[in-house]
Amino acid sequence: MTFEFATATRIIFGNGRLSEVGPIALGFLGNVRQGKVMLVTGVSTTRPGRLTAILAKHDIEFITMPVNGEPTVEMVRTAADRAVTANCQMVISIGGGSAIDAGKAIAAMITNGGNPIEFLEVIGQGKPLSQPPLPVIAIPTTAGTGAEVTRNAVLASAAHRLKVSLRSPLLLPHLAIIDPELTYDLPPALTASTGLDALTQLIEAFVSVRSNPLTDAFCREGIPRIGRSLRKAYEHGECAGAREDMALASLLSGLALANAGLGAAHGIAAPLGGMFAAPHGAVCAALLPHVMTVNIAALGRSAPESESLRRYDEVGRMLTGSATAVAADAIRWTSEVGRDLGIPKVGSYGVQATDIPALVEGALKSSSIKGNPIALTGEQVGEILTAAM
Repeated sequence: MTFEFATATRIIFGNGRLSEVGPIALGFLGNVRQGKVMLVTGVSTTRPGRLTAILAKHDIEFITMPVNGEPTVEMVRTAADRAVTANCQMVISIGGGSAIDAGKAIAAMITNGGNPIEFLEVIGQGKPLSQPPLPVIAIPTTAGTGAEVTRNAVLASAAHRLKVSLRSPLLLPHLAIIDPELTYDLPPALTASTGLDALTQLIEAFVSVRSNPLTDAFCREGIPRIGRSLRKAYEHGECAGAREDMALASLLSGLALANAGLGAAHGIAAPLGGMFAAPHGAVCAALLPHVMTVNIAALGRSAPESESLRRYDEVGRMLTGSATAVAADAIRWTSEVGRDLGIPKVGSYGVQATDIPALVEGALKSSSIKGNPIALTGEQVGEILTAAM
């Protein structure tokens, strides 16, 4: 047995813990009080209100960088230049995975310079970061991506019609603050798509070829929480217990994927999100039951004694709470919850049968698919896409 594990330097979890960000930010700024904070947010101008009030209370100057949709290579480069001009000495990201990934990438580009494309995998040179990024505080307002504890930032390149990762251990945030209260007003549709993204990450990390005892523990803790609380959080957003379950499951999914990798759902979602205006979480949710179906069938034919095949049975038990559940029950549960919570089919984003060959090619090149429990053929990836249409 051999494995490594890495995560954010510090994690703070709990209701009301956002209030601690002021003194901590001052500690990062140190004596450089003339320096500012770059505050990276989502599109909402109201949701970061509690944070901006805390920063103002502690006389912390900041400039705001809203992220409209998923971050792009061009946006990160522009934001980094703006931060240098404004003498920003740290980055605070608050929002969903896009805002947090953008903040991590901006902090890295401020200190490393150059064009982000140089550091990207697949479409770039994969150049390693040579300098530590500025300090980053990551504060999620959704329960789904776990980006606050991952070592990559997903960026879109319009020129390549792809979403790929800037990846480095140096991208791990200095501090992650997970305050479930920030998710109470999350709309039902976002609750569903981000929650099922977290579930996809937990399941794919659990059956990954790179899973290890530490990530297994996170998955075994996170999957049952989603099984019992996702519908409740969707239907009753103010339910504190359900929101806490989902926030913790999201955090655990980030810890797991950052150290065990992912699988075919994320491998397919990367080119699909690059080619179409399709939100990542909803795409993963739409793909998940079909990926599980193809993986389980392939494992049953080629590796019937596989540990991953046994683990799919365990996923069924964790999701349903039934001691007799098997892998088919996991597929049924994910299919039903996706339907009941209004997850769109991938065809709703404009994907057509003629797009499948390009999507298959992109998926097979992705880094995420390398963790899949069995190597899939192009035909099998196409089968997944066809079923998800």
